[in-house]
Amino acid sequence: MSVAMSVRIGIIGGSGLYKMGIIDDIEEVTIETPFGNPSDKITLGSIEGVKVAFLPRHGRYHQYPPHKVNYQANIFAMKSCGVKYLVATAAVGSLRKKMKPCDFVIARQLIDRTVFRKNTFFEHDIVAHVEFADPFCQGFSDLAFETVKSTHVDVHDGTYLCMQGPQFSTRAESELYRSWSADVIGMTLAPEAKLAREAQMCLCGILTVTDYDCWFEGEEDVSVSSVIENLKKNDEHLADIIRRFIPKIDGRWTCDCSKALEYAVITNPEYFKDHVDHRIQRILLKK
Repeated sequence: MSVAMSVRIGIIGGSGLYKMGIIDDIEEVTIETPFGNPSDKITLGSIEGVKVAFLPRHGRYHQYPPHKVNYQANIFAMKSCGVKYLVATAAVGSLRKKMKPCDFVIARQLIDRTVFRKNTFFEHDIVAHVEFADPFCQGFSDLAFETVKSTHVDVHDGTYLCMQGPQFSTRAESELYRSWSADVIGMTLAPEAKLAREAQMCLCGILTVTDYDCWFEGEEDVSVSSVIENLKKNDEHLADIIRRFIPKIDGRWTCDCSKALEYAVITNPEYFKDHVDHRIQRILLKK
């Protein structure tokens, strides 16, 4: 754990990122959390000489579907490693013609349509209400946008709609989400964003477009085979982007992400100090 505690940058991504081979000096650690087991062991290593912690959100064999990922344990494990800057990569479907398959999108806003997912650390014996108007760190996201743009890959800012899954959208749902001004659709980023805010991390979402969902006339309906094909095409670009991005993360922007709990905890400390798991107090609530 002492090695892990020095890691300031974390990456949560799909199974494809796990196989890119961009992380050097790898060491795997098992981290226990008050919320159960993370999706996998935490991979510690370095990218371009910078220490990172990586976790495949679906497990290294992609064995956990979106609605069964233990998001609480995943984010808590990253926080336990000392992570302050969290990069979430994810594949998405596009709801806008200009956001083409194999383009990149930086998440700026979020619509959560998931149900029955654990999206808060504060469920028992402690109440907290964090501000969440802007779910992604602006400065961190700006840096991500600039980095992707420098690789000459088409990149956009966008609103991410998180659907329940694991099925893809109906045509009616896809059109409804477009009418809400959502730009891309996925199945994982909403609980990660909410928990990262409670963990007082800076979060950015780097999204890779795999398809046009099922709204776009003239396009084949989204299929698993087309998604996997475009995922493979995106892998090379994503690896290059991550290599460029990680060394630039120095917290030079100004934000309030690290102070999200400053006024959010409502429960009297005299109560929760005797009722709440010491790991939650030490890792999430420490000053």
